[in-house]
Amino acid sequence: MTKMNSLKKRFKKRSKFYGKKLEAKDAPQKKLESLPATFDLLCQATIEAAAGDGESKTPRFSMTAYTGGKMTVAGFPHPVVVDLRGLSIPRQNLPVRLDHKSDQGVGHTTDIVIVDNSIMADGLISRETQWARDVAKSGTNGFPWQASIGAEVLEAEFISPGQSVAVNGRTFKGPLQVIRRAVLHEISFVDSGADSRTSATVAAKETEIIEQPQETTDMDKDKEKPKEDVENPDKNKPVQDEPAVPADQPEKLEAAQPNPIDEYRKNFAAETRRIEAIRKLCDGKHSDIEAKAIEEGWDEMKTELHVLRASRPAAPAIITGSQVKLTAQILEAAAMMAAGFSGLETAYPEQTLDAADKLRGIGIQEFCERASGQRLPRFRSDADGWLRAAFSTASLPGILSNIANKMLLEGYNYVEDAWRLIVKIASVNDFKEHVRYRMTSDFAFKKIGSGGELKHGEIGEQKFSQKADTFGIMFALSRQMIIDDDMGAFTDIPRQIGIGAAEAIAEAVWTLLLGNPGSFFSANHNNYKEGTDTALSIDGLTHAEILFLAQTKPNGKPLGVAPKIMLVPTALKVLAEVLMKSLKLNETTTADKGVPQDNPHAGKFSVVTSTYLSNSTFTGHSAKAWYLFADPNRIPAIEVAFLNGVDRPTVEKADADFNTLGVQFRGYIDFGVREQDYRGALKMKGEA
Repeated sequence: MTKMNSLKKRFKKRSKFYGKKLEAKDAPQKKLESLPATFDLLCQATIEAAAGDGESKTPRFSMTAYTGGKMTVAGFPHPVVVDLRGLSIPRQNLPVRLDHKSDQGVGHTTDIVIVDNSIMADGLISRETQWARDVAKSGTNGFPWQASIGAEVLEAEFISPGQSVAVNGRTFKGPLQVIRRAVLHEISFVDSGADSRTSATVAAKETEIIEQPQETTDMDKDKEKPKEDVENPDKNKPVQDEPAVPADQPEKLEAAQPNPIDEYRKNFAAETRRIEAIRKLCDGKHSDIEAKAIEEGWDEMKTELHVLRASRPAAPAIITGSQVKLTAQILEAAAMMAAGFSGLETAYPEQTLDAADKLRGIGIQEFCERASGQRLPRFRSDADGWLRAAFSTASLPGILSNIANKMLLEGYNYVEDAWRLIVKIASVNDFKEHVRYRMTSDFAFKKIGSGGELKHGEIGEQKFSQKADTFGIMFALSRQMIIDDDMGAFTDIPRQIGIGAAEAIAEAVWTLLLGNPGSFFSANHNNYKEGTDTALSIDGLTHAEILFLAQTKPNGKPLGVAPKIMLVPTALKVLAEVLMKSLKLNETTTADKGVPQDNPHAGKFSVVTSTYLSNSTFTGHSAKAWYLFADPNRIPAIEVAFLNGVDRPTVEKADADFNTLGVQFRGYIDFGVREQDYRGALKMKGEA
């Protein structure tokens, strides 16, 4: 588990090139005529198998894709160096395949970062395919998988023999090809890469990932450079890069390059000895030092020094009055208390709430200082420095994102969602226009003639459309909020954003229903009636039920679907519930006034009420009109589709904005609302 935690911690770092998007149309096509349009980087890969404790766990993989040095790439006549400053990562969830085949899916990446002149990736073997199962099973069995990362070349530069070039913090001599701009597209597991000298290691243990040694940078070499040998001056000469070899003598070029397998074995052995020494020094008592030492390449002396310092007696870091160490969860709970969060008891344990209660009234500046675990400069005198220091750690942004997400969801759940009971909830996987098909058929059994021949049933189809769009808004922990030191002001913003997200969906549904696009409710569709006899009553319900049951299939035969839901405005809610719950009613319009009569509609329909139906801001509103709906999963009259089935808003934190001295967040949700089959609903105007 220590190796796994160490590897995951590495991905929390982000370089300044992380997420940089490069448009192909803006990239100059420099010297690409005779070079491949794409290339594959072979890397070391590890796989973490599912846990053996009986719980389902998706296998993970990790890889160090590239460490900034030379490599041999198929299709390129000379060694290749990729300039990491020009490498674009279009998104974090890139597809993971087997052998670069789009129909052999394996999973997806969850993190791709460029840090310390290296590309690192982490991800899940998340696909339910035979290829995903093969990769996961054979990987944990010890099969030496390699990983091939496909990228598109946008700009390349040739370095002639004898010339030098500085790339990725190092100096290289020609001949070689420098890929100045490229875009990552996908990652594949391969059993044998184009460069036969590379190798991969797969973790055999179920919950352990083998951490691969990283290539030493020039900066590390400077730190490790020995003192000058006065007696032997030749030893002081710097080690030069491999000598230039003319491009027309490839056999000399290959002979001049060291065997990468031998180099890898030596590095791996040295790294293994270093890690074992660190673990022995930490002795399981200093997991944080152990993880950092392994991650940052500390030697034994540096590790031992930090262990000695940590072993000295010291007062607890930050504690509450009950001597409980202040954690991210306690700080988060304190902020939620300040916001008046309604689900505190279910969201946090009692001990956490007791500790958070002692922090009531904490301001934003003190909150951020405690969450970041360091003394921050005064915001009024150094706002830029305050932001940089506060958000230099992963803890504060994570806590603020959790707070914003909880408050946004609370606001989202505040708004009336009666629409969910009358619509079909569906999912789409992109933003394109989608076509829904509903099969219509005539499979009634026919009498068999004397010849014994069976007749074929008839199948038809109806088409309905659907399309998702993105709805969202930005909000911020602004400079004014930080100066005012009001935590409640910050926590209230995402709550209001959540309310806005819920209102966006509700308004879209009710606007569509009341707006009646394309005469959805009409006499031609046999699903609309007006007149005094359409008022909500026993007789009105009888007329509505008869009209609903008279609906036919496209072939003219009975639809055979009964209504299940009665939708009414708030003015008719009490009457609707009486009609559905009372077995006896006093009809004031009959001759036997006051004599209870049997209620033939008791319990027939479930009652749904919405305040939107009679709201004057909506075209088509009415306090008297009411509706009958079929089961939306049987015949949907309206469909609400969410992108990838995510039916609640998402919160994401952007980087700290040092220009405006604030921190940006964004909340968004992707959905679409469309009318479907008019046979699934009926409207009674309730008046003439």
